[in-house]
Amino acid sequence: MADYDLVLRCWGPVEADYNTHGGLVLTRLFTEHPDTQKLFPKLAGVGELAASVAVASHGATVLKKLGELLKTRGDHAALLKPLATSHANVHKIPINNFKLITEVIAKHMAEKAGLDAAGQEALRKVMSVVIADMDATYKELGFSG
Repeated sequence: MADYDLVLRCWGPVEADYNTHGGLVLTRLFTEHPDTQKLFPKLAGVGELAASVAVASHGATVLKKLGELLKTRGDHAALLKPLATSHANVHKIPINNFKLITEVIAKHMAEKAGLDAAGQEALRKVMSVVIADMDATYKELGFSG
């Protein structure tokens, strides 16, 4: 519970402008890990990432869902199961990509939302549980992402 609270303490700025933060997070993900962009077919042809409305919009969707997960404070099974199912069956997102975006979000929140080192570690702990639960669903579904 304390880990969730540490992250949520700095969530306000992100929540106040999901589009800006979402665009920055995805742009950074695609810049630091270029292979990840191909996992987003609708964004594959986007040239100027930082100026893209589509990138910002999808990034906002990602961060909104993360915010919902954080606010469950660990009681996320009902929210996570359909998310993991769609990411396994429809989007085919390998589980490692959630680890990559976690690091990008941690860096972004440190720079833009005041998430200190303890908060970054808390985010990593929270996300390790979320990712492990997603991986369990992936395995149930026979997806080896």
